[in-house]
Amino acid sequence: MSWTWIAAAAAACFALKLLGLLVPQRTLEHPAVSLTAEAVPVALLAALIAVQTFTAEQQIALDARVAGIAVAALCIWRKAPFLVTVVAAAAVTALLRWAGAAG
Repeated sequence: MSWTWIAAAAAACFALKLLGLLVPQRTLEHPAVSLTAEAVPVALLAALIAVQTFTAEQQIALDARVAGIAVAALCIWRKAPFLVTVVAAAAVTALLRWAGAAG
């Protein structure tokens, strides 16, 4: 990768940001646009979590991370505080890895 491509990508990202600032306010207030703007970050985060949880070395993997996500989902369903959810998921994943039960 050359510096020319990096500079071009940076310029394209800046132009995209600038284009977003130029969108009229009435367009942003349209219900479909605001609904999409609220849903896209959640969908992207869910996709990142899925890729990081269910893949290893470009293959599908079911290991301790899946158990951690399952515990986190259970905590969220039971409306546990965020810190409890993170600690519980990390603890389950670490315990399974320590026990050698799952990757």
